[in-house]
Amino acid sequence: MVSRETPTARPFTVRTAADLADAGPVFDDHATPLARAAEHTVMARTGARMRPALPRPDATRVLVVANQKGGVGKTTSTVNVAAALAQLGQRVLVIDLDPQGNASTALSVEHRRGVPSTYDALVEGVPLDEVMAVCPDIDNLFVVPATIDLAGAEIELVSVVARENRLHRAIQAHPRVGTADEVGEERFDFVFIDCPPSLGLLTLNALVAGAEMMIPIQAEYYALEGLGQLLETVEMVKAHLNPRLQVSTILVTMYDARTRLAAGVADEVREHFGERVVKTTIPRSVRVSEAPSYGQTVMTYDPGSPGALSYLEAAREIAIKGVPA
Repeated sequence: MVSRETPTARPFTVRTAADLADAGPVFDDHATPLARAAEHTVMARTGARMRPALPRPDATRVLVVANQKGGVGKTTSTVNVAAALAQLGQRVLVIDLDPQGNASTALSVEHRRGVPSTYDALVEGVPLDEVMAVCPDIDNLFVVPATIDLAGAEIELVSVVARENRLHRAIQAHPRVGTADEVGEERFDFVFIDCPPSLGLLTLNALVAGAEMMIPIQAEYYALEGLGQLLETVEMVKAHLNPRLQVSTILVTMYDARTRLAAGVADEVREHFGERVVKTTIPRSVRVSEAPSYGQTVMTYDPGSPGALSYLEAAREIAIKGVPA
């Protein structure tokens, strides 16, 4: 005879979001790749507050992001790496040196004509901290925007004495740039300079101002041809204007794992540059392309997308490996 007595139910405990956060990762080390990918997505979507902060460098690192070839993901890489570093606990300043102002758009800062900008710093000598804006979406991320006024800066700077040193002096005079002993905890950890896709007086100012150079390279054949010309320019700047400058970071962008060409380009770049090439490649991603139209980086637009996770990992590599010897 079957008993109709209802078995004693096991107590059910509702876990709050705080309980889940305190519990740490949901999956253990033996989880499947799919489960690990799901965990990464969940962690990304919970926001930067869940990510452990990276150790801060002892002094401000100034990186020039340049490539004479357009369409390689230069501005996209600048804003997303900067945003990822800020989410990882770093204090970051982005200087938009492109008159188109695309970096300013992606970081959601105003850059209409008349707004204090890099033009005022370069041509008028206004201190950078007076033309700096705060990125509204990400803590510890600051921007010096670019306006269309910057298009005429090259002509106006031609007659100025030491015109190629204007940006370097402006950066070094910023009260948050320097070593931990000089500036303290309020210092910037990274300064990224987003250059226009041409070699002119603006890009030359950036190359003189920076100690490091990050070069985004599209995983296509033509990118390799343009890279040779860029490296010749870097050597000329080192020889005559800025002996401190070194190519510290190569970032392979728009990587399509389905093609042999992309793999071949990446292998050739790694063979030539070795450890300076970031191990994480940036895949082609619709979400990365969509983000600027909403005035955001992909780090806030879709933090769980493959593009955002790739930029986050690339930023982590850049911060951890430091400046190559």
